Amino acid sequence: MDKLTSTALIIRQGHIIDPANRRDEIADLFIVDGRIANASDIPNSSSGIEEIDARGLVVSPGLIDLHVHLREPGQSAKETIATGAKAAAAGGFTSIVCMPNTSPVVDQPSVVALILEKARAEACVNVFPTGAITKGSAGEELAPIGSMHKAGIVAITDDGKCVQNHEVMRRALEYAGMFGLTVMDHCQDYNLVGKGVMHEGAVSTVLGLPGWPSAGEEIIVQRNALLAELTGTPIHCQHLSSGGSVPILRDARARGIKLSGEICPHHIALTDESIRAFDTNFKMNPPLRTQRDIDALIQGVADGVITILASDHAPHCAYEKEVEFDLAPFGILGLETELGLFIDILIHKKKAIGLPRLIEMFAIEPARLLGLDRGTLNVGAHADVTLINPELEWTVDKEQSFSRSRNTPFHGWELKGRAVRTIVSGKTVWTL
Repeated sequence: MDKLTSTALIIRQGHIIDPANRRDEIADLFIVDGRIANASDIPNSSSGIEEIDARGLVVSPGLIDLHVHLREPGQSAKETIATGAKAAAAGGFTSIVCMPNTSPVVDQPSVVALILEKARAEACVNVFPTGAITKGSAGEELAPIGSMHKAGIVAITDDGKCVQNHEVMRRALEYAGMFGLTVMDHCQDYNLVGKGVMHEGAVSTVLGLPGWPSAGEEIIVQRNALLAELTGTPIHCQHLSSGGSVPILRDARARGIKLSGEICPHHIALTDESIRAFDTNFKMNPPLRTQRDIDALIQGVADGVITILASDHAPHCAYEKEVEFDLAPFGILGLETELGLFIDILIHKKKAIGLPRLIEMFAIEPARLLGLDRGTLNVGAHADVTLINPELEWTVDKEQSFSRSRNTPFHGWELKGRAVRTIVSGKTVWTL
């Protein structure tokens, strides 16, 4: 390394929390040429050295959100790779994993190549694409998983839809296992869910809206446990909402089955009671459930049964949401609010976990699941870093969002905890 021509950054006296290395200390962090470095690697001349005062801040490995809808190609009125990446940076995320339910669906290597090309040209954070399990996400015929893997996908999923045919799902797992790919699954049994638009319970009965029973999720989680055991291929259950899914996941993991799960902030911040005003910004898939479900999900996080936190960032145009509740699309924004919501709820209010575990669930856990070379502050690692103020109090303002859409139920919420700077490959891409 030529110390005379290197670019360097020193993050001074921050509280470094690096769960992968069990590092938890007040120290300086050194970055040279976009990589984590030792102090001895810093150039001799001080003229090219940038310094950031991180006193009072947490210095974390760059956070990863493994469940994001960027909508491009084909739905750029809702979001683009560029705007979604900027929203991710503003939320403290240096890497995002994008879902394949675009137009066209990401079921061919050519579409994977398009996303990667646009991400390299326009995204300020790392973008890792996933491919569909089946062609057109129709659940019938397997997509060319091998060629998409060669093109650069990091996992497969039909997110937004669920493969109903168990034989097709089995073959997908066997196929994915040949390439070391994790299969991520949107757990929804269509026959049980039917035309449900909200949680099936007392509130849906009062409102006269079609109900969506918790069993519609749980039966697929159980299916996945059986198929993961049969094939040996890891399955990750996306956006768990039902408390009943937790014991299924707990039992499977206790038996050594490669089954994992994630939760999104809305499923522990809101209940089905929120829908009484028929506000479509509270309509999501899977739906908001009850306080009992919330308690079980939080306990699953506390016990280590649920290992990953994610947003399911799902932008929609305003006109799409400004219709009757039954007709509105499912989904809400999440990238810019999820970290604040999780810190506020899981750490400050519920005290379910500490900040090191929360960072672990946002960094090394998703990196391990998908085999990404991210999530640590090892010397030589990519210098993706998130600076967090866990005590910062702030108010969500949807009009300040970097997303192209505004469909959030959290506008006006007061939260405690926020990212204040996002660094990708040693360069600041966003700061508060």
